[in-house]
Amino acid sequence: MSTEIESDLDPFTREVITNALQSAAEESFINLGRTAKSSVIYETLDYACGLIDTDGKVVAQANGVPGFLGTLKFCVEDTIEKYGLDGFYPGDVVLLNDYHGGTHLNDVAMVAPVFVDDEIVMFAASKAHWTDVGGKDPGSWTTDATSVFQEGIQYPMVKLYEEGKLNRAVRDIVEANTRMPEMTLGDMQAQEASMEVAVERVQDIADRYGTETLERAVDEWLAYGEQLVLDEIETLPNGTYHAEDFLDDDGVTDEPVYVTVEVTITDDAVRFDYTGTDPETEGPINSPYAASVSDARALFQAITLPEAPTNGGFFEPLELVIPEETVLNATKPAPIGTDWESSAMAADLPWKALAPHLPEKLSAGHFTSVCATIVGGTDDRTDDDFLVIEPQPGGWGACRDRDGADVLVCSGDGDTLEMPVEVMETRFPLLFDKFALDTPQEAGHGEFRGGTGLVQDYRVYNESGAFITASFGRSEYPPWGVGDGQPGDGNYIDIVKTDGTTERHRKLTNYELEDGDVARLVTSAGGGWGSPLERDPERVLEDYRDDYITTDTAETVYGVVITDGGELDAEATERRRRELTAE
Repeated sequence: MSTEIESDLDPFTREVITNALQSAAEESFINLGRTAKSSVIYETLDYACGLIDTDGKVVAQANGVPGFLGTLKFCVEDTIEKYGLDGFYPGDVVLLNDYHGGTHLNDVAMVAPVFVDDEIVMFAASKAHWTDVGGKDPGSWTTDATSVFQEGIQYPMVKLYEEGKLNRAVRDIVEANTRMPEMTLGDMQAQEASMEVAVERVQDIADRYGTETLERAVDEWLAYGEQLVLDEIETLPNGTYHAEDFLDDDGVTDEPVYVTVEVTITDDAVRFDYTGTDPETEGPINSPYAASVSDARALFQAITLPEAPTNGGFFEPLELVIPEETVLNATKPAPIGTDWESSAMAADLPWKALAPHLPEKLSAGHFTSVCATIVGGTDDRTDDDFLVIEPQPGGWGACRDRDGADVLVCSGDGDTLEMPVEVMETRFPLLFDKFALDTPQEAGHGEFRGGTGLVQDYRVYNESGAFITASFGRSEYPPWGVGDGQPGDGNYIDIVKTDGTTERHRKLTNYELEDGDVARLVTSAGGGWGSPLERDPERVLEDYRDDYITTDTAETVYGVVITDGGELDAEATERRRRELTAE
């Protein structure tokens, strides 16, 4: 990354300033995680923090949820549009979570101006998942809402703090519209405190180097990001590429939802055009514009310079066409509670279109869905309500030269984590009978095998029972393979009753679980890459010995014969592969 830009600013000073800004964003991120009240923030890390300039361009960001990071610019832009730059004062903090915030209502954003000598030099911004923001069901997001008004309270860019003083009226509205006020208010205070950290650190930088030097460093940093990515775009294969796919359903109707993209690469730009995608749906899988942009940006960085520092200039060559009133650009009052199901497609579609043409950069399809889960109820031990909210990891697609990764969170969730079983069993009336790879693998086979999904059993250990809400997309339309690589097997939920009966589901809202019932969460294998018959027989044998596949799969899919003694039969393998090739 030796790209140079013309500058009369000392390059060492510029580097120190931009790295200090990055540290400010990261310190804000750490502060929020260490002080939050709910486990979805402090354990799962379901949040993001960044610094945005007065033109809405990202200056620095911590490695939080990718699906959040790209929305922060819109939070700042829309807040500026509402108040104007002269409508802010030192100590202000704006609260928002509606369509301007870009994701579902649980993801509450805060925006705070950074003043230096009575001038706004940039804004601190963050977005974090609050456990409950009202609405018709506990946990707020559901799979069967038909209007955003059913999903919770909306904060339409209101000032939570005015000149450093808490707006008691807004605070009281927050408290009155949550089933878990202690947790929600704790998260609110932690998030506001993290904003203070970011503001103070930027002010320290300005005090040390001066406002003019700070602003010049930021301008050059943005110019550097743009030039860096333009140089890389020149190396991409020019052309127009297409992909299409389906979402399983919208949670209310059983109809699949069509999504499509046309990708155009030229010497100086990349264009994703989603024209032709189905209209916004009756159910809550709709994605606001900002959420779709955020996921599309993540894919753009993946095909250019995934390890490059991210700033607003980096994304200037990316052109996006996402028609309004489609499932990828929904308008109020369309429900958006499970928006990740569609916003993920903003990345997965161009990924699918380009993977065969950029094999050194992209894998086959992964399990895609956040597979988000809420388990809640009243804890008999304390008589307190509880809500467990977490994503589930799954299998990632194979690459042209290696197998896919096992049990990682989806691309839109980035650095989020699974909550430790020990924490879950201590805090909540649940036992975990199983937390394991979903083996032996029944899908995603190829010359290189897709990564393996997860099986996790939540057993209710509570006489009053519990409930589960969950949205597992990519069930009927599983992850795609490349070449002759097989698709994955799809995500799903099994409810195992105490009498041994089992029910299979893709989506659930407030499904009642009795004491002893098990909610079995199963995530998909990733797609395979290349023909299974091209896989090295020794690797197939290794897969068998590691319990990834059975001897039957080895023979019928890979054409590899393994003896009863667990050894490779080379001659029988050669014959079997000839037979399968001739079929």
